[in-house]
Amino acid sequence: MTKHRTGTLYGVGLGPGDPELVTVKAARLIAEVDVVAYHSARHGRSIARRIAEPYLRPGQIEEHLVYPVTTGTTDHPGGYAGAMEDFYAEAAERIAVHLQAGKDVALLAEGDPLFYSSYMHMHTRLVTRFDAVIVPGVTSVSAAAAAVSTPLVTGDEVLSILPGTLPVAELARRLSDADAAVVM
Repeated sequence: MTKHRTGTLYGVGLGPGDPELVTVKAARLIAEVDVVAYHSARHGRSIARRIAEPYLRPGQIEEHLVYPVTTGTTDHPGGYAGAMEDFYAEAAERIAVHLQAGKDVALLAEGDPLFYSSYMHMHTRLVTRFDAVIVPGVTSVSAAAAAVSTPLVTGDEVLSILPGTLPVAELARRLSDADAAVVM
């Protein structure tokens, strides 16, 4: 009896938005996989898909994962957190169907899959059942510094990366303590 091969989940970093900043490995995997999955807000336009478009090939299955809410309020009984938890669970199962069928899936991530990315939510739900490979991408932090030809840090300086969703007072406190900071 032969063991059924399951597919591999690839968390593919796409870089900061320029299709020419996609790594060679990411471009190759996007073209090779059976299924390409990507997120978007309810408007349906996916920045990740737009970045990856030059590398897609005819016949690939696309899994468009539409967030139920991105900002604001929701009617979900669990509020924003409950709506997102349900969404990630349902999206993970949609991807799992392909992986269980032996199809490789590239889940596209703007920037890097492990840097403020929705990929992490899929990874934690799927890595215990399927093989997963992370393909890092150029972050917006690096791209922004390059765009203005300014080093992020030098010597012994410490770079702090802060979520812009912090309360204003906490954000101000952390910024005042930082040698250099990026607010995402």
